[in-house]
Amino acid sequence: MIFHQPTKLFFGSGEAQKLQAVVEDDLACFRTLLITDQGLSATGLVKALTRDHMPLEIFDAVEANPSARTVNRIGDLTRRIRPELIIGLGGGSVLDAAKAAAVLATNPGLIEDFEGLRRYTAAPAPVLAVPTTCGTGSEVTKGAVITDTQRPFKMSIKGPELFPAAAIVDPDLLSSLPASIVASTGLDALTHAIEAFTAKSSNLITDQFALQAVKLICKAIEPAYQDIAANTAARESLMYGSTLAGYAFGNSDVGAVHCLAESIGALFDTPHGVANSIFLPYVMRFNLPACANKYAVLAEAVGIQGENEEDLAAKFIERVEDVSGKVGIPGFLELGIEAGSFSRIAEYSAQNGSNASNPRVAGVQDYVAILESAAAGDSR
Repeated sequence: MIFHQPTKLFFGSGEAQKLQAVVEDDLACFRTLLITDQGLSATGLVKALTRDHMPLEIFDAVEANPSARTVNRIGDLTRRIRPELIIGLGGGSVLDAAKAAAVLATNPGLIEDFEGLRRYTAAPAPVLAVPTTCGTGSEVTKGAVITDTQRPFKMSIKGPELFPAAAIVDPDLLSSLPASIVASTGLDALTHAIEAFTAKSSNLITDQFALQAVKLICKAIEPAYQDIAANTAARESLMYGSTLAGYAFGNSDVGAVHCLAESIGALFDTPHGVANSIFLPYVMRFNLPACANKYAVLAEAVGIQGENEEDLAAKFIERVEDVSGKVGIPGFLELGIEAGSFSRIAEYSAQNGSNASNPRVAGVQDYVAILESAAAGDSR
């Protein structure tokens, strides 16, 4: 059993205001490149956090489901300005783009050349991750997911050197999140925790992180959705749960929910958190025969009572469905994906690197069946 977590974590309300001290004192870096997106840049948050530490340059054009084209642009920028540290400020897309760009900062080529495990020669540049949503976990994981729009396919760039050097996880950065983003990123974090707990590659240590994450997220997501700005405890629990889920799946893996979400994200540019949120209960129903015992453990952890293991497991899936409904997760049909695309989505899902970690063997026809269930609105 191996557990690896080298990222130095700064967690708590107000920690983001200490950006300069973390960069210059803890990491001993002064020449930095900050990567973010246009939405965050427009809010004034970037300006506020960099008031005392001015990066060499700010790149604010990362899109949802970051593309290889964008990452290669950032790579060219890193080679030109040669930063000592790359700061990723944003959601999972931004953090993944920052980590992928760190590979290009020290290695020649395009990001497409580095798909897979440890395909780089030189260690990536150090990264400071500052998440602004409650669903990524990328601040404490060793991988980046980037869309190769030419295929189209979401490729994974992985390696132990891709763990960020440090992460500033500040729940206050969630205060202005729209309720819909709280819902989708909160359910994304719950997906991370559940899939990490049930993955074939889970272990005693990852199970402890995943179990605690499920407890925190299930308790906090509804009150956070209702008023995250006013509910300090809820946003702290959501952020804490998201990071713990990152510890879990970063050393375990995810499964079929992510295989579907990443395929749909590559093909239709669907936001990752939305896709995960939609497919979570459908995949849980599919996986039930292979992991009822683990669903039962999660059920008891969130206070569900049942007559036996099967009853507990079924009630836990119902709890997930209930939470999804209460926080307004859309139905699959709202994505506008036609049935004619199901076979292609299923083929991509079966090819995903995390498919082998799913607790139940899932082939192309299994994924088609899950998509058909989602289209019918029937997770049973």
